[in-house]
Amino acid sequence: MMTSYVCFDLETTGLSPDRDEIIEIGAVKVDEGKVVDRFMCFVKPDTPISSMVTSITGITNEMTADAGPTDRIIYDFVEFCEDYPVVGHNLMFDYRFMSRYAKKYYMTFERSGVDTLKVARKVLPDLPSKSLESLCAYYGIVNPSAHRAYHDALATARLYQTLKHYYGATNEALFQAEHLHWKQKKIQPATNRQKQYLNELAKYHKISINSDFETLTRSEASRLIDRIILQHGQMARTAGRKRY
Repeated sequence: MMTSYVCFDLETTGLSPDRDEIIEIGAVKVDEGKVVDRFMCFVKPDTPISSMVTSITGITNEMTADAGPTDRIIYDFVEFCEDYPVVGHNLMFDYRFMSRYAKKYYMTFERSGVDTLKVARKVLPDLPSKSLESLCAYYGIVNPSAHRAYHDALATARLYQTLKHYYGATNEALFQAEHLHWKQKKIQPATNRQKQYLNELAKYHKISINSDFETLTRSEASRLIDRIILQHGQMARTAGRKRY
């Protein structure tokens, strides 16, 4: 059974790994059952964090405003993980996001791992809720800042150790790392209409757009357009017609 691993958690702007964005990464590195290192970092999203996300996570736009370059943050996290297997609660949710970000910046994040949610569903079938919060309450694991990446990662690491203590001997296979499979949907490049509209927005509002239009995906272009309109407003002449 695994005794060395990286347990990580992400906070995001939504539930879609194809459309939404990472706003915080938290992780602990466990070596032979002991926490030996940690990783905590905000990630600045391309679109503003909604009030709903702030109400859940406590993370505001001001908190992410000074985050460093996203490619450097992702690189540092991938380096932090080394070749360790990973652990997470509802692991594939976080794994999909991290795999997409790594691919975007020409890195890979292919790992094996253990999902504590999957384990809990097998060994605690009668427990009404298998959420991280409910499982921590059930086992008396203190998590002072739920829905913050680092604290959730640390709580998940403790949950993994606790589940392994009680059920490892009789359910050894559940605690063996399995290869994680995820194939990203085909990335669609930004349309010519989107790129033209972005150019028109930039000229109209007299702003500089620090993005390479030729590498933008369709979803990235859409988010960028929404962000500019939110910050600067629409072009007056586009009223009443489809913008892109």
